[in-house]
Parts: sequence; structure tokens; C-alpha cells
Amino acid sequence: MPAFAGPVISVMDKRSILAHAPDDSVPPSPQPAAGTPCEPRRYARCVPVDVLCEIDIDRPRTETATYASDPDHATDWYENIEAVDWKTPRPVSLGSKISFVASFLGRRLAYTYEVTELVAGERFTMRTAEGPFPMETTYTFQDTPSGGTRMSIRNRGKPAGFARVGAPVMTAAMRRANNKDLRRLKQILERSEAGAG
Repeated sequence: MPAFAGPVISVMDKRSILAHAPDDSVPPSPQPAAGTPCEPRRYARCVPVDVLCEIDIDRPRTETATYASDPDHATDWYENIEAVDWKTPRPVSLGSKISFVASFLGRRLAYTYEVTELVAGERFTMRTAEGPFPMETTYTFQDTPSGGTRMSIRNRGKPAGFARVGAPVMTAAMRRANNKDLRRLKQILERSEAGAG
């Protein structure tokens, strides 16, 4: 649930999902070493913006994934998301559609995501295929040796609607926003544990 995906009023059908699915012939970007800052990445074809961020959170993986993958919590830890509107019934599941209102680079954005991948406690992907900024957002969750969670957020898209901004400025803005939001999520989850204790 990024705070910067472009305006999308319609939702994807099955053909849209297939048309925008990643090309298996393009090798995935390498993962950054643990503890490295968020890295902007680019694909050679059709996905010019590819930003990956990660953080270690001192809470169990299942708890972290459950909280972060619930769209109702988006306004708590995404600074730029202002509103969430479910287009399909709760709880979140494969095929769920959720609309968001957010702000990014001085623009107010309204867009609808569809959940295209959901592996409980491991992986969560949402995608929008239309509008000036088609975007795919993926969360991954891994156990850390200390019993916590290493969470990553990866955003891939083609910022045609922000042509005047340019990809370098776009990726830098995404990187700053994602790192800030992950720090906020970490604070919320770790603070809740301290309060419980």
C-alpha cells in the first residue's frame, strides 16, 4: 500500500493481471545485504522504477505480517495515505480490491489496488494496472535470528503520469517515503509489545 501510487479509478480484470505480470525472462534484481539502505532499481524493460526497502522489526513474523498486510492499518503507518475504502468484503484475501487516497510529490492521488498474491506470514502483493502510474507493491516477511522479522517493501511501476519529475527524482522520493513508513511501522509494533509487557 504505497503512499504514492498513481490515480486509478478502475480495477483490473484477469486479462489486465496477465498483461502486466512480470516477464519470467527478466531476472529479478538482487536482494540488498542486510542492513543496507533502501536501493532504487530499474528493469531493462517496461518497469523503469523499482525501489526496494527493508527493516528489522523486533516482533514475530506472523504478528508483523498480519498487521502490515491489513489495509485498515495503512493510515497508521503510511504517512501519506489519508483514507482507505474497501471495494470488496473484509478480510483481505486474494482478489480483494481496496481504494486509497494519498498524497505524493504535491499531488492528491486516488487509486484502487487488487490483491494478486497472498501467502500468509510470508508475502503480500497488490497491483494496479491502469492510470498514469501503474504500480505493484510487494511485502515480504522473513524470520531473523533473534526471533523478529525482516520486512521488505518493493514498489515497481512506470511513472508516466509524473513525466516532468523524472525517474531519478521519483525513486529518491519513494525511497525516503518507504524508509520513513517502515520506521513508523517498527515503532508501532515494538511499542505495542512494550506496552503489553
